Amino acid sequence: MPDDLTSALHDLAADRATPPPVPGAEIRRRAVLRGRRRRAAAAGVTLATAAVAVTVVAGLLTGSDDAPRPHRKPAPVATDSAREPAATVDLSRHRMTLEGRELPVSAGTSAHPTPTGRMTVVATYPEKRMTAGNVGLEKYDMTLPWVVELRTPDGGTNYVVALTYNEKAPGHMDVTKRWIGLRTDDARTFHDSVEPGDVITVRTGAPAR
Repeated sequence: MPDDLTSALHDLAADRATPPPVPGAEIRRRAVLRGRRRRAAAAGVTLATAAVAVTVVAGLLTGSDDAPRPHRKPAPVATDSAREPAATVDLSRHRMTLEGRELPVSAGTSAHPTPTGRMTVVATYPEKRMTAGNVGLEKYDMTLPWVVELRTPDGGTNYVVALTYNEKAPGHMDVTKRWIGLRTDDARTFHDSVEPGDVITVRTGAPAR
């Protein structure tokens, strides 16, 4: 019996024994392989991160350089007869009707009459240098505030300006070179009330009934 018990205990010890250790060379080989796999994985993450960064930067650059920019001075011609005018100018009465108010105006002289019809606001300027090229005249150069540029029905150019050099003329006499002149405060009101694309109507008298 003791021999049988001893034999059984030896067999049990053999079954529970720790496997023989892996040789050192095999351990080093496995360590090298694990290191290579880790470096490869890290390199993949780095490349993916770099690709995302390049894409983001490229997108930002494209958006800042190639995005369409708004036109500061659109130049439409007033052809839409259904659009309600933002203002109406009656040259015979020397009056502009704007948002229910009547503002006195001065128009062009008989030598340089103000064009009539539906006109489109092309641009607005807090201040603009008006030269001979602006009005088609020689020896003409001045800087005026609250200037609104208009496109006439025939594609020409006209302006609504502040008559700083003759504040008494609006409402009483025509002294301009085609322009529509307003008192300074009224010119600022008109300048601040309209924007490019708005339409104004200029006529010589009351509309036909």
